[in-house]
Amino acid sequence: MEGDTFSGLGNGTQIDGKIMQTFQKSFVQVQDILDQNRALINEINQNHESKIPDNLSRNVGLIRELNNNIRRVVDLYADLSSNFTKSMDVSSEGDSSGALKSDGKAGHKRIRPA
Repeated sequence: MEGDTFSGLGNGTQIDGKIMQTFQKSFVQVQDILDQNRALINEINQNHESKIPDNLSRNVGLIRELNNNIRRVVDLYADLSSNFTKSMDVSSEGDSSGALKSDGKAGHKRIRPA
């Protein structure tokens, strides 16, 4: 896949295969964490429904773990966003059509009805 390009963005922009691999790796990490969160939430709910004091106490640690996982997902998405913006900046430097500005935003103005 190295050296491959991806042109599925609709505006002719191509993305290097290495960048796509990085995105894919991050999305796999996010999905793994979300799957883990699903299991944690199920266990938290079961413990809560049981009303057993030890299970309720265990929920404190499980909720902390869940919160940490959510922070990790937020960080991964922030990194993805930053990497995507950087990749678009690099790919748009060679694009003479002006589809993207250097800030990664579309160069079209939004027309608002009067």
